[in-house]
Amino acid sequence: MIRPTVARVDLGAIKSNYRSIVGYLRRDHEGAPGIVAVVKANAYGHGAGQVARALEDAGADLVACADIEEGAALRSAGVRAEILVFGALSVSDLDGLFDCRLTPTISTPGAARAVQAAAAKHKQTIRYHLKIDTGMNRLGFRFDNLAGTLPELLASENLQLSAAYTHFATADDVESKLFAEQRVRFERSLDTVRSSANFADSAVSSFDTHAANSAALLRDSRVWYDRVRPGLLLYGIVPPPLASTVQLRPALSLTSRIVAVKGVRQGEGVGYGVKFTAEGPRTIAIVPAGYADGLDLRLAGRGAVLVRGRRAPIVGSVCMDMLMADVTGLDVSPGDEVVIIGTQETDQIDVREMAAQIGTIPYEILCRLGTRIERVYQ
Repeated sequence: MIRPTVARVDLGAIKSNYRSIVGYLRRDHEGAPGIVAVVKANAYGHGAGQVARALEDAGADLVACADIEEGAALRSAGVRAEILVFGALSVSDLDGLFDCRLTPTISTPGAARAVQAAAAKHKQTIRYHLKIDTGMNRLGFRFDNLAGTLPELLASENLQLSAAYTHFATADDVESKLFAEQRVRFERSLDTVRSSANFADSAVSSFDTHAANSAALLRDSRVWYDRVRPGLLLYGIVPPPLASTVQLRPALSLTSRIVAVKGVRQGEGVGYGVKFTAEGPRTIAIVPAGYADGLDLRLAGRGAVLVRGRRAPIVGSVCMDMLMADVTGLDVSPGDEVVIIGTQETDQIDVREMAAQIGTIPYEILCRLGTRIERVYQ
């Protein structure tokens, strides 16, 4: 049985978005970069295994996840492409790198030693991506200390450098000067890696480079390097406040159904805390979707849903398992479809709009969709 609140994921849209990105990268550019397709956090709430296999069908040869556990789940789902693990490895069971054929990111000297020891134990050579911190101050070898930290890593007998990358802290902020500074720092860091005394003795003589997430991909072709790392774009959403000419289709819709319709008299309140008081007779529809499904409390009084092609404001409070919508003037009945994210008739509520209503980002809206919501793939 399927609950009334359902997320429908259009895998065809994800394939189309991937191909649109490829076309955008190739347009007027020789030697277009490859793609690291980002499917971390359950493919931004869309379902990692299903999405990764769809991306493989579309041509993806490298996907990325957050940790070893996510990588293992992708392999269990039948994903054959190379899988890059973005996250830290210091508290992980490193055997999973070898059991599931994962490509680790090495972002600290300690991680380098741990992966080297694990590779020696398994009597294998493992290819890795080197992360360089150029100003995010999260994970990565500091750009200004590489001469001191790289020699030990590059001399590791069982580790083979496959790629080097960085991550932009302000790719979606066109006013920030840090974006340009990080690009310069990264390119200087690459020169340091290439000129390292130990690099000449390394098992490889060249390596790939990547830096651009969805926002950076759209902003500046100088940071495309050998690969780009689209995440949000794959799911049909342009990172705000940017705009794009890439032809994208939103891949996810979230719908429910009215389970009850209630009349409210003038002066009566609705919901926890009675944050909405009727100024006149109102008709309220009860919808079985709430914060346990990932809907934000702040949608009450700010957001709306679509019912019979019209916007119905969310009123009162978003409860654990349901919300209330003001459907006054609409001829509605239990069983009528409610669109929370998506299109109904001529109107649409998209993830960017919902995020703007509550002062957050589209990534959070998608990743918070609850596990009890059935994902239906089409």
